[in-house]
Amino acid sequence: MNDIKKPLCAGSPCAALANTELRAAPFYTVRGKGFPIIFVHGMGVDHRSLMLLDDAFPEGTERIYIDLPGFGKTPALHGTGGLQDLSDWLRDIVLALGGNRDYALVGNSMGGALARDLVAGNSKHIAGMALIAPVVDPVKAHRRVGKHIIGHPNESLIATLPPEQADEFLTMGVNQSFEAWRRYQRFILPGTLLCDRGAMMRLDARYYLNGDPENRFGAFEGPVAIICGHEDQIVGYKDQRDLLPHYPNAVYTVVNGAGHNVHIDQPDVVRAALRDWIDLLPV
Repeated sequence: MNDIKKPLCAGSPCAALANTELRAAPFYTVRGKGFPIIFVHGMGVDHRSLMLLDDAFPEGTERIYIDLPGFGKTPALHGTGGLQDLSDWLRDIVLALGGNRDYALVGNSMGGALARDLVAGNSKHIAGMALIAPVVDPVKAHRRVGKHIIGHPNESLIATLPPEQADEFLTMGVNQSFEAWRRYQRFILPGTLLCDRGAMMRLDARYYLNGDPENRFGAFEGPVAIICGHEDQIVGYKDQRDLLPHYPNAVYTVVNGAGHNVHIDQPDVVRAALRDWIDLLPV
């Protein structure tokens, strides 16, 4: 499948961003044509981290994978570069990309918090949302996280990996199979090597939104998928369950044998949950 890869300012939507003070033109990749689905990745990776799931989406969908500022090929924001700054930037980008079209969101980890904040800002054209291991509480100490239990340790594999690569792989997931490593190596690792470390430090220092998104919109009626790893030691799965009263048409899935990189650990289960969600969208 041929991807379309370009900075947003290569096309006409750049005019919609001319007045933004943050001025970071995004790099993005598009697959397919039709109903737009916008993917928002997590911290420390880039747009490729979610492309593993691309084959869960049928023909008739336009999958738009965006690099957030300071990640991948999108330059960092000027100024403080906090989480709310990223959300405000993303709102402008989505407006430029989508115009007056309805669209759906897929947010992973930090991208899940940003997707929820987009709903809080203006949900008029948001037809649905899938949240994969989403951040709910930005304060790490407040999160109810899972126990990081590795069911089948693979010492022979881990012994062959460079220490700096093995550490992140072990921290973010619990599946130590060779296949899981290959997925991590292909979809996660390239983005970790491109991160702007200064931008990440600024983001970490202001890692909060202007209030909980759900407190601003009350309830979102569109179809929602919330997919979490049972062994997720980064954001857990219990805080996500507390979101359900705000999403009356949500399906909440906890995946056993999966850590924070739930889609790397158990991609088939995540794809199945996404396909069920897609069936409810106006595709």
